[in-house]
Amino acid sequence: QAESELFRPKFPKSPAAAMSHRKFERPRHGSLGFLPRKRTRHTFGKIKSFPKDDQSKPPHLTAFMTYKAGMTHIMRDVDRPGSKIHKKEVAEAVTVFESPPMVVVGFVGYVETPRGLRALTSVWAGHLSEECKRRFYKTWCRSKQKAFTKYQKRWEACGGDSPMSAEIERAKKYCQVIRAICHTQITKVKIGQKKAHIKEIQVNGGTTAQKVDFVTGLFEKEVKVADVFSQDEMIDVIGATKGKGFHGVVSRWGVTRLVRKSHRGLRKVACIGSWHPARVQFQVPRSGQKGFH
Repeated sequence: QAESELFRPKFPKSPAAAMSHRKFERPRHGSLGFLPRKRTRHTFGKIKSFPKDDQSKPPHLTAFMTYKAGMTHIMRDVDRPGSKIHKKEVAEAVTVFESPPMVVVGFVGYVETPRGLRALTSVWAGHLSEECKRRFYKTWCRSKQKAFTKYQKRWEACGGDSPMSAEIERAKKYCQVIRAICHTQITKVKIGQKKAHIKEIQVNGGTTAQKVDFVTGLFEKEVKVADVFSQDEMIDVIGATKGKGFHGVVSRWGVTRLVRKSHRGLRKVACIGSWHPARVQFQVPRSGQKGFH
């Protein structure tokens, strides 16, 4: 039997057998991971996940808030063996960010549960700037502007001691994740806005007690971008793209144009689905909003 298998003649495979599957040979146009493609509500970006915590490192912040100033281009030499542009000079588009120092104004302590993180306690600094308080109001000029006034008096009454020392000790004892509450100094950017943006930024490295001491030591102090990121470091950027308005399927999804003589236009999807189910499925490319996602 082994000999018969060994000397069995091998016939060439048919083209149909060589092909794996249509979804690999011709994948769909456009990603379904970013549906629905409509204007975002989170124009300032939302941090979905932070880097994994390594307790062997000293405590440090893991993110920074900046503002897009514009774009330009750079000339650089490409070091990519095998590529046509290897050892050649290319022009690349780059984005310029304006990064005024952030201010740390508090922290939130989280407890890990089977259903995810649960906020256990939060501690705020004694003094909050006006641009930070503006974020707590819809219309600052018409409000009484009383946010955090009683809280500030508690700090002043205690003198040098923190009135939140009990909450700080509670966070050190029970919490596993510590995130600093930071706000931007938007008045230094000169974009005409006075209301600062506030974000929780996770502190990684060290034990929970070291994390809490690290954050409380930064209360009401400035944190520069050089304190968080180093030169030539690879980072992720989160933000909303530039809005392009209403676009068709060719521009919005990248589908192929139809043949030149096609009836009633060619920048279309030829078949938007079968008779049944008697509705257009969400996976089918349609025209609509492009950008500002």
